[in-house]
Amino acid sequence: MTTRERGQRGEDRAARALERRGYRIVERNYRCRLGEIDIVARDGETLVFVEVRSRSDGRHGSGLEAVSPRKQRQVARVAQHYLVARKPRFDTCRFDVIGITGDDVTVVRDAFRLGD
Repeated sequence: MTTRERGQRGEDRAARALERRGYRIVERNYRCRLGEIDIVARDGETLVFVEVRSRSDGRHGSGLEAVSPRKQRQVARVAQHYLVARKPRFDTCRFDVIGITGDDVTVVRDAFRLGD
């Protein structure tokens, strides 16, 4: 299995986990010149930008640990681009992170904020 296939499999698992929690997937793999957002979803009237990180095991840290402050800033910049390009209607927005380590899927709501 290639790295890309493993990443896609992790994002599929993440999307299912979100749907089980009542999220509605709006878009996957939004790309622009600044980078990519793995999943854009709705949680009620909240627009949620979701970063997914997978690790096959915990030997090199968990999936959650892979979302560095640098990655958070990049996701925030891409989210700002998304808001301008797509002009979605929403009450609030937030950033969630899904860490997948082996078989464990962890969803962290409101994982970071702009300016943190």
